[in-house]
Amino acid sequence: MKFKTVTAAALTLDDERSFRHVGLYRDLKQIMLDDAFTFRVPATGARVAWGRALFLNLTFWSAAEPSDVLADGHLPADVLAHAAWHHLARGAFGGGPMSADALFLGEAIASAFDLYLVGRLLGNAPDADFLATQVPAMADVAADAGMSDEAFEALLASVAADPERAFEDLRALLFDVCASLVQARDVDDAAARIAPFDGHRFGPLLHHYEVSNWILYARAYAADALAPDARVREVDAALRGAPASIDWLEARWVKPRVERE
Repeated sequence: MKFKTVTAAALTLDDERSFRHVGLYRDLKQIMLDDAFTFRVPATGARVAWGRALFLNLTFWSAAEPSDVLADGHLPADVLAHAAWHHLARGAFGGGPMSADALFLGEAIASAFDLYLVGRLLGNAPDADFLATQVPAMADVAADAGMSDEAFEALLASVAADPERAFEDLRALLFDVCASLVQARDVDDAAARIAPFDGHRFGPLLHHYEVSNWILYARAYAADALAPDARVREVDAALRGAPASIDWLEARWVKPRVERE
């Protein structure tokens, strides 16, 4: 199987109608189109198995030259938005080699936005393909962590009631977990570092997000930049202090790009 590089404009966006009420999605999409952001698809027009595409993405993803591998010429709308946040994070921190903190912040923002979309879509587009894949996967992880079905339903209801708060709570959790665990010396140290996060609101969902891949990638490709990054910590502090961190990001990272065009 060989792959070719195509821009987002050449792809069929799936499930986009479910996001029609999310203005921020439209802006993220526009940035990706304006920047001709690229993806990798099977060169022959055939379809690669979803598991193979996921394997290639998780194992060979590059922060320097990102280009998500797709199973075919279709791109889920949520994946476009997720990739857009990574793209904006790279731009915010210079576009060159990224520190571990910068990698973690970009990942945390992109993944927390996935949860934000869950909250926005539950009440507005309950039949969305995105929810049909995300919610069962989240439920499985929550159940494995010991969360009852009733508690998981209550958690989803709270996310739908305040998606902005859910975004920041998860973003901060993911950043804190990774920033701590990347410094762990061994299994015992790592277990001690992660245990305090079990009581967090979104602690039962932690392993839904590929944090092990994030940490391994940072150790492999940012080994000289594992120390706290002052620029990133300044942004992190601003997000924690903002009335709504998603609005802070929209005002400083998204709108300047869209309004400039």
